[in-house]
Amino acid sequence: MTYPDRVPPGAEAAIEPSPAPTGRSPDQRDQPRFALLLRQAKLVGNGREYLCIVRDVSESGVKLKLFHDLPVADDYALEITTGERFPMEQVWEEGGEAGFRFVGPVDLIRFIAEAGPFPKRPVRLRVDHPAVIAFAGQDYPATIRDLSRQGAGIETDQMLAIGQKLRLSASELPGFDATVCWRRHPDYGLVFTQLMSLEQLALRTSRMQAAAPED
Repeated sequence: MTYPDRVPPGAEAAIEPSPAPTGRSPDQRDQPRFALLLRQAKLVGNGREYLCIVRDVSESGVKLKLFHDLPVADDYALEITTGERFPMEQVWEEGGEAGFRFVGPVDLIRFIAEAGPFPKRPVRLRVDHPAVIAFAGQDYPATIRDLSRQGAGIETDQMLAIGQKLRLSASELPGFDATVCWRRHPDYGLVFTQLMSLEQLALRTSRMQAAAPED
């Protein structure tokens, strides 16, 4: 299923009862839940980041749409697009969805408005994945440090110029034509000429995380 990046203003949330899968406690079922319409976020576990969709939220916790099996982690946190993180505990997982309980109190109005000290930005997932950049008929080694639908942050010993065109590829990433949009050698930001779907981003970064060495 394809999920859009953005929800039209004024259509982000509506209060409605949300049925709970078996195994959830009565206090969770009885609380009113805010049905969030395909809100992107990051599920963080053991220092690794995974794309998810917030389906609904209450004062006690959230229901997330997952694109792959839930990663095993000692602890979890939900990071929204302003960079704020909310520690959570897993409660259930079923049919591509999972429920989590907030560890501490959460301001629902602030959560739904995605209000925070930093501006909202597209979800960018931190990874550590070997890659190759190609330009002028030559290939050069690089490491993908983060990945979004629109671009990537890479590290490479090769000197690159802002505005330079190149092709980025990796074992878990087909070739993407890209342009260098910022540099702070050896770190560079790339913007893609193509756009990945949410599902493609989620699955590719999940496989990159699985292939990465343990911290």
